[in-house]
Amino acid sequence: MQRSKMFFAVLAFGLAIPALSTVAQAQYYPPPQSQRPVFYLGKAHVDGRTDHDDIKVGRYEGHFHSVMLQVRHAPILFDHVVIHYGDGAAESLPVNRVIPDGGSSQWIALPGGERVIRSLELWYSRARPEDPNKPEVELYGAP
Repeated sequence: MQRSKMFFAVLAFGLAIPALSTVAQAQYYPPPQSQRPVFYLGKAHVDGRTDHDDIKVGRYEGHFHSVMLQVRHAPILFDHVVIHYGDGAAESLPVNRVIPDGGSSQWIALPGGERVIRSLELWYSRARPEDPNKPEVELYGAP
């Protein structure tokens, strides 16, 4: 009996560690409610094996509470993104994951409520360098 209790205690502790590590990276929220609109803000392509791009958004697009990345044509390994806000502030968010072709990130909450996004700087690479397809990432925002 003692052995099974110990096994479940170790199992529970092992499952808690990944959950704690994701809290430090960024706040993620479920998709916006269906009545809230989602706006396309721009796109970029991974041209080489590794790449660094900047999707310009600008004040004319409005204020947003959260953003999401969607991948097309081939998987992308994201290192991190830097969000540049309209007030001149910038925030680096570690992503450190592969998003497959047709997949997307979770909605990433922007700190401070509604924010104007000037640009989103992407640091990424092709997840499969041998794949001849050119990966593309699209940026979406939700007010």
